[in-house]
Amino acid sequence: MAADKLDDYIDAVATAVGPPVEDAWRPAVRANLEVSLKLARMVDEFPLPDETEPASVYSA
Repeated sequence: MAADKLDDYIDAVATAVGPPVEDAWRPAVRANLEVSLKLARMVDEFPLPDETEPASVYSA
């Protein structure tokens, strides 16, 4: 995602959710978002066979 689109996304989320994003925080917020999107893309692109079953649920 281009940096200007990330900035637009940060502005939109800050408006919708409410917390202010100060200008000094923007580089760190953008960097965190870039890493999160990269990791999400890796998970999304990981191929799973059709016969893959969900993991069991364990509780303590």
